[in-house]
Amino acid sequence: MSTGEATTGGPGPDTGTPFPVSRQAGETDRRAPARAAGDLLARLLGAGRRPPEGTSTTAHDLTVRHRLLLALAVLLTVSLFLSYQGVHGDANPLRTSSAPAVLSLDTAVYALGRAQEDARAPAPTSDFQKQISAAAQNLSVAAADGVGGPAGRQTLRTITGLITVYAVKVQQAQLQPHGSVLREAYLSYATSVLNDKAAGIQVRLTALQRQQRAAVHRQTSFGPLLWLSWTATLLLTLALGAALVETQLFLRRRFRRRYNRHLLAAGALSLALVATAVLFTLWTQHGMADTRTLLDRRLTGRHIPDAGRQTASYLRHTGFRAAAAVWILIGGILLMALAETGLRRHLDDYRFRPR
Repeated sequence: MSTGEATTGGPGPDTGTPFPVSRQAGETDRRAPARAAGDLLARLLGAGRRPPEGTSTTAHDLTVRHRLLLALAVLLTVSLFLSYQGVHGDANPLRTSSAPAVLSLDTAVYALGRAQEDARAPAPTSDFQKQISAAAQNLSVAAADGVGGPAGRQTLRTITGLITVYAVKVQQAQLQPHGSVLREAYLSYATSVLNDKAAGIQVRLTALQRQQRAAVHRQTSFGPLLWLSWTATLLLTLALGAALVETQLFLRRRFRRRYNRHLLAAGALSLALVATAVLFTLWTQHGMADTRTLLDRRLTGRHIPDAGRQTASYLRHTGFRAAAAVWILIGGILLMALAETGLRRHLDDYRFRPR
């Protein structure tokens, strides 16, 4: 028996002697699942079937790895861009419109509350007019910030008109003698315009506040879809890294090349892109979560400008980080170019080599 054989087979049909089974055949059996998986991957990538045993498979192996690297680079770029935009796409609108709109509505509600206190004064006061002007001005700001869309802007126009009616009736009441029936009638009508439970100013403003805070919650939430997209991005990063390492080892075995600089650069670039995107996303999401916590309750008095300053601090640089999304696309194109050039010379060598 040769040294390359083992006696682990079953008995023969006549003699009961074990059949010799070569080690090479055993290794072939063990490699069969891996080859089947490789053939499936090759077909998915459009690289065709693996050449039969005994012929050179280098060209086929290079093609499979080349297409796999390009496919993973494309998938990683798309997944990273969508995941990044899923967070940063809402950060700038939150900073420029949603958060200021919440503060404007809170200011208007607070100003109307102060105006109601001054409405009972015996004579017209400048404080009443200041509060009415502050409420109207902040409602205009909220409308400019797009509160509630077209329906919200229509509601704000209605509220502004009701505030004008309220102010006129209070002024008429203050021109009447203190304690007169007409004065009380004017004040009663003004109070109903302000506090009516069905269609008063305060009820409408409260509904807008709830709607705007709900918008802030939507913009700042990190929901299941974002978790899924970021998980897919990290898995694709690992898959691309593993493919780059395996391709580097393959080139070392087949071509005795210690390092492929293009593949090393592709690995470093992919890690840098993902690490930077994750870091920027953590900073932005943390600021958005702090903003949501701050605006989750109705603010009054001096707490409103304080909240405005804090919100600006929490959301600082979000515009710059949101604009960085374009660099993900640029980096993805560069990543694909590095994967392409890293294997192109070997592919061209085998493409024109006679069989």
